[in-house]
Amino acid sequence: MRKYELVYIVSPDATEDQVTDLHAQIEAIVQRMGIGAIEKTENWGRRRLAYEIGRHKEGIYVIETINGNGELMKEIDRRIKVTDLIIRHLVVRIDEQEGIVARTQAARTATSRRRRIARGLPADRQPGEGQRGDGDGDDDRDDRFDGGMGVER
Repeated sequence: MRKYELVYIVSPDATEDQVTDLHAQIEAIVQRMGIGAIEKTENWGRRRLAYEIGRHKEGIYVIETINGNGELMKEIDRRIKVTDLIIRHLVVRIDEQEGIVARTQAARTATSRRRRIARGLPADRQPGEGQRGDGDGDDDRDDRFDGGMGVER
């Protein structure tokens, strides 16, 4: 199973019931094929388009996260193309991106732990330990580089 993100823009002339019906149609396709499941649906509502599409300057944005395979997404894409209410749509596979983010975070964590151990610190940060200027109220600035300008006389 792969994870896909389906974004579609519905005509601003559509009613809430019509947008709900479009979601129900997509859900019915997923149920009928029995391959995947809709993980999440977000209706962003009416927004101004970046550029005019046909005669439309606004549209209703809907984002759906779907777990499935390529055949399911081809069927959904085919059905969306023949729907008059949808003025644009895009299907993006997002499971690869999530894997890249997870690997990058794991590599950064490993590097941080290795550096902390080399400095004689515990591998993980301790509670209350943070970087300077994190707003915790401790003002222990390093005055070595002020060139003597900050010295009181």
